[in-house]
Amino acid sequence: MKKRIVSVLLCTAMVASMLVGCGGKTVSNNAGESEDYEAGNAEDFDWKNYEGTTLNVMFNEHNYSKAVIEKIPEFEELTGIKVKYSSTPESNYFDKLNTSLSSRSGTPDVYMTGAYQVWEYAPAGYMEPLENYINDPAKTAPDYNFDDFIPAVVDGLKWDLVPGHKVGEGSQWALPMGWELNNLAYNKAVFEEKGMTVPTTTDELLETAKALKEFNGSGSYGIAVRGTREWATIHPGYMSLFSTWGGQDFAIEDGKLVCKLDSEEAIAMTDYWVNMIKEAGAPQWTNYTWYEASADLGAGKAAMLFDATSAGYFQNFEGASQESGNIAWSTIPLPEGKTADDMKANIWIWSLAMNADSKNKDAAWYFIQYFTSPEYMLYSGTEGASPDTPRTSVMESDEYRAIVGSADNYLESIAELTENASIQFTPQPYFFECTTKWAETLQDLVTSDKYSSTEEAMKTLKGELDKIVADLEIEE
Repeated sequence: MKKRIVSVLLCTAMVASMLVGCGGKTVSNNAGESEDYEAGNAEDFDWKNYEGTTLNVMFNEHNYSKAVIEKIPEFEELTGIKVKYSSTPESNYFDKLNTSLSSRSGTPDVYMTGAYQVWEYAPAGYMEPLENYINDPAKTAPDYNFDDFIPAVVDGLKWDLVPGHKVGEGSQWALPMGWELNNLAYNKAVFEEKGMTVPTTTDELLETAKALKEFNGSGSYGIAVRGTREWATIHPGYMSLFSTWGGQDFAIEDGKLVCKLDSEEAIAMTDYWVNMIKEAGAPQWTNYTWYEASADLGAGKAAMLFDATSAGYFQNFEGASQESGNIAWSTIPLPEGKTADDMKANIWIWSLAMNADSKNKDAAWYFIQYFTSPEYMLYSGTEGASPDTPRTSVMESDEYRAIVGSADNYLESIAELTENASIQFTPQPYFFECTTKWAETLQDLVTSDKYSSTEEAMKTLKGELDKIVADLEIEE
């Protein structure tokens, strides 16, 4: 296999080469150096600057994209830019997007993506760095206020292109539409009826989940979590508890990326998770995505849900489900010896990115900034069913607090977890292959006798993932 040798200096140069250098005002490229870039003047900004341009936009079918689509006519009227868009179910959205990006045709100009996709798309040259657009007063409206973004969210979309390096450094590859951290939601009516308290430790969580098996008759159960043999099973509740437990997926050692899933913490946490699913999970757990897990909470089949904040929220507003109004939120139950300071919620960020091959980059930036602006975010957070706003000003607004804050302990739990919330995975280009293998191992542990123990399974998985990333050599 051909080796991938990744140098920090090389990655800095790669990012710099993607940025337009014209001489003039020096603008930082956030990749470790700065370069000359001729920024314009604020008086040159005009929403009509690219009137007559046609943009192509690709969306994943989601509440966040529905909110954007609702406001596209207003954007077109303001800018004179025509928008053509497609909205595709997530089951085949990324396959469709990958085909379009790899064609290098420049279509779409703008696309919806997740944060983890940055680790594949940016090194492949499919993403335009956004910092020069953000920092140019001729291209960005004076009231855009980039500093208003919640740091943990917007930093999750920065990366320096070096496998093994955490997010938060490097170029700004996308901007957030909304984000999700992962925590415990529960049916407070059931807890009140049964005289139970909300679990705050992992021991309490397991005992509570077991005690609530068949709480509402045959087929009802204690706790809903994801279970399909896909990468998305790992990133919500599992990864949040894994990181809180002290687990780590990869580390850089002697210039190589080394899997750490055979650590004491990784084995103990996974063993706990497998036992919880066996003792108190959904009977059809192997088929569960976020949709099935959250739907069971809303239908009164599951007493608890450990998943994205918004997964429970979408079941809780008036008329959304049988249990709407009965759902409340907590944080992350703590393993023995851990404190609240150890809580590390993993986050997912739905985002807007610009195609590096777009022929309409400035108009594309107008689209991205409009649909990540404070004014739009206030609409999406209060009227557009996008409850997890990435902007501080919206989260602190009276309108947002009156609507989203009415959900029991929703905003309070987010506030408690935000300080240490981040992308807990180690960025690397084989992320999806590795986490899919991880999910397959998890499912095998729950449903089969393939392994004699969790320790054997995790050590076998460690060996498989080390082989997947073996061609990555990192020169720092």
